[in-house]
Parts: sequence; structure tokens; C-alpha cells
Amino acid sequence: MLTAREDETLEQLLSMLERFVKERLIPNEHRVADEDAIPRDIIEEMRGLGLFGLSTPVEFGGVGLNMSQEVQVAFVLGQTSPAFRSLIGTNNGIGSQGIILDGTEEQRRKYLPRLASGEIVGAFALTEPNAGSDASSLRTTARREGDMYVLNGTKRFITNAPEAGLFTVMARTNPDEKGAAGISAFLVEAGTPGLIIGPSDRKMGQKGTHTADVLFEDCRVPAAQLLGGVEGQGFKTAMKVLDRGRLHIAAVCVGVAERLIRESLRYAMEREQFGKPIAEFQLIQAMLADSRMEAYAARCMVLDAARRRDAGQNISTEASCCKLFASEMVGRVADRAVQIFGGAGYIADYGIERFYRDVRLFRLYEGTSQIQQLVIARNMMREAS
Repeated sequence: MLTAREDETLEQLLSMLERFVKERLIPNEHRVADEDAIPRDIIEEMRGLGLFGLSTPVEFGGVGLNMSQEVQVAFVLGQTSPAFRSLIGTNNGIGSQGIILDGTEEQRRKYLPRLASGEIVGAFALTEPNAGSDASSLRTTARREGDMYVLNGTKRFITNAPEAGLFTVMARTNPDEKGAAGISAFLVEAGTPGLIIGPSDRKMGQKGTHTADVLFEDCRVPAAQLLGGVEGQGFKTAMKVLDRGRLHIAAVCVGVAERLIRESLRYAMEREQFGKPIAEFQLIQAMLADSRMEAYAARCMVLDAARRRDAGQNISTEASCCKLFASEMVGRVADRAVQIFGGAGYIADYGIERFYRDVRLFRLYEGTSQIQQLVIARNMMREAS
């Protein structure tokens, strides 16, 4: 298994991924969109390539990428349908990072190898019908009864819920503590009595990526499944995980933007109007240039923040800056792509309208753009005082 600790090894990994994206994933984008599912043979190939364990430590069967390496992988995976990245994204991010950061040694050895191999898919159950941006107000409860916890509540928009084998669930263990301090995290396996998966959501875009409600009705979970074995740490775990997740999503946005820019440039150089390629018209050139400039800026931001995180710095502000700028940027790039393609950009055959719908989600999950603005401003005021 690759460790990706040396530049040469990382280059080999990236080269392999680029071929896989070009030869296997891109040719299957329309199929995934039409069938709302990733073909089983491609999932098996992704497992064989170790894509489910990119960020899992080597000692637990993963590739062991640091943040700087992970974002470079995300740049490549972002070049195709977000559905492929989303399937492995939870295992590499919010589905495993909580266990890596705060899990007990027993929990790490029990679940990380299975997540890294893709034997099971992880899911992160935080959002609720009345707790989204204000996650600290969640209402799902976990009541201690002997050596068990009894969970009750509903989670909403949970990515990969229909496929997941393991859920990291945020629940309130201290009803007297109304804020974040009363929230704990639990590792709940699929098939546990009282754990119910709702129908897959019908979404605006990102076909092939499945989300659903997750219901807990007197769901009994062994106390050994309390993440880290400590109550009241769940929300802190969630916030630590989200910083890494925000950088990862920002990197994916860069990858999608770069794909759209290539497609737009190719089309503009081939499509002729008034006797010459539309790429020769200055207003088309302006849109291409603006997209290239913004994608480059986002790439530089992501790489800088990733290096800072690897150096041990607190990058809460930088991660939010990256996620805010990159997710808004890719929306503008997708809009320009539709404009450059003209009527063809509105037709499903070209795939541009699909990306236009797909990228809209990036401004919502891992914290909306407005939440990122609040995080950035509040951190600025905290530092100034």
C-alpha cells in the first residue's frame, strides 16, 4: 500500500488517479446521472485502488495522506462527477476523522481498517430538521441505561446514509446542558435495532450521491460505542472534523472549476460564429480569463491553508476562507460555462447543465457561505481583542 510520504510516491498516486478519472470515471458520468447510482464494478475498482482509505493512517490499512497531499488528490477527483468523490469522501473525512482524532484505541482498530478498505461506508449524522447551521441546538438524545445508551431523534440530509455501515451520531447526553457541551458522539452500526433509514432524498443535482433521513427510535447502543469513551466531547469532535472537511470541499471545488474551464475553452475554440471561433471574441475571452484567475486563486488558498494545517497551525479562519471563496467561485465558473456554451450549455447531452446543478450544493454543506462569513468575522474579532 502506498504511503504517499515522498514526492515521487505522491506523483505516482496522482498519475494513477488522473488515468482512472479520465479512463473510467468521466466516461461513466452520464450513466451515473441517469441511473442515480455508481456502477458496482467501479466501486470495486475504487476499493482496489485504496481510495476509501486515503487519509487513514498506514497502521490502520490506509494510505496516510497529510492535508497537503489530500487536497492535491481532491483536485484530481474534482475533475469528474461529484458522486464518485462523495462515496469515498465520508470514509476519508467526516466518517473516519472523528475516530482517528478522538476514538479509543479499540474503536480505531475495530473500524478504521474496514473504512479504509471500503468494506463499510461511513456516515456523519449531525444535521437535524431543526438543527442545521446551529448544530449545537440538536435535539437527538442519548439516555444512559446501565451499560447501554438509548438514542431517540431524527437526522436529516445524511450523506451516504442508504449505503452506510457505520454512523457517527451526535446526540445530547446531558439534557440540562443546552449548548454544545452537552453533546456526545456515538458509533452506531447499520442494522442496529431502532436505527431506521428513510427514503433517499430527491435532489436538485449530484445524482448518484444519496442522502436520507436517519431515525433513532429507542435505539440501544453499547456504552463502548461512545466515541472516545467520554461524554460531552461530541461537538468538539465535529468542529475539528469540519475544519479538515472544509478544506477538502474547497479543493474539490477547484477541481470541478478546472474541468469546466477546460471544457469551456475547448468548446469556444471549436464553436464558430460570424466566420470565426467564438474564443476570438473578447467578451468570451473575458469570461475565460475571469474563471482561470479565480480558480488559480482558490488553488493557491487551499494549498497554503493545507500546509499551515500540516505545520500544526490553527486554520479555522483559513479553512472557512477557502471553503467560502472556492464554493462561491465554482458557482460563477459554472455559470460562465453555461454562458459560453450558449444553448448547448442548457442541454443535458453536454453535461455542463449537470455540473451547474451539482456545484450549487458546495455552498451549503460543511457550513453555508453565511456561516463561513460568521466564522471568519468572529475569529477576526477574537484575535483583535
